[in-house]
Amino acid sequence: MYEQITANKVKSVFLVLFFLVLVFLVVWAFEQVTGWGEGGLVLALIISLTMAIGGYYSSDKIVLAISRARPVSKEEYPYLYNTVEGLALAAGLPAPRCYIIDDSAPNAFATGRNPEHSVICVTTGLLQKLNRLELEGVIAHEMSHIKNYDILLQTVAVVMVGIVALLSDWMLRSFWWGSGRKRDREKGGSGAGLIIFTIGLVLAILSPLVAQLIQLAISRRREFLADANGAMLTRYPAGLASALRKISADNEPLEVANKATAHLYIVNPLKNVKGWVNKLFSTHPPIEERIAALEKMSFEKV
Repeated sequence: MYEQITANKVKSVFLVLFFLVLVFLVVWAFEQVTGWGEGGLVLALIISLTMAIGGYYSSDKIVLAISRARPVSKEEYPYLYNTVEGLALAAGLPAPRCYIIDDSAPNAFATGRNPEHSVICVTTGLLQKLNRLELEGVIAHEMSHIKNYDILLQTVAVVMVGIVALLSDWMLRSFWWGSGRKRDREKGGSGAGLIIFTIGLVLAILSPLVAQLIQLAISRRREFLADANGAMLTRYPAGLASALRKISADNEPLEVANKATAHLYIVNPLKNVKGWVNKLFSTHPPIEERIAALEKMSFEKV
């Protein structure tokens, strides 16, 4: 169990460091190719941060509104409330607010900028189709997202992707306007200048795609980590494994789900297409791999 959690954390850190290296390379290429200096970098940073901060403080309200989720009282769904409160106590967190999506497709997600402003949202289908142990596994998974500050990490990743996208777009525009070629001529058209120009062009074209792939890889790795931490909370990995199997096998579509919110759910609510390309661009790891990882976990030495 602890080895699985440690491995997931190490891989997450590696992905974030790789992301930072990519951002550094794009920033260096931007300055070399355009010659805009610190002013252009500051402007890109301000734009990205403004968008990220606005999304960070409003994301929960936006997501709940898009998902047509409604708050529920303890009187309406007492077992849901008791489960959330019990697992929050076990995790050492304030109890998240509970929301319901009136939809027969089983699924769930967590949102909120920090544990004090967190929300756990489940569908009515989840409450109807899962047994007690399976529901506890799902709630524990979402509680782990909250405890691990995964929403904050995703916000940081969005900022990085935004910076990379802006700088790459400006680099491509500089090539189009000719300022990049002018910069190369100012350096005397040397071999070094040509190499820098080529590197800048390659980064401008490929870096947004690479940044997006890294962001998706971080998202998939955090799903593995939430699975492991969720199993730690319940001390019963089989419950979450069974829940994942039921949710993924359910054929009813989640009507409110879309590409903007699909990454939040415990199981991707959109139709999956087989193949390695789909796996590369997916926000979730394959269900088979998640279940296999849970089935390997043991508490015999805990």
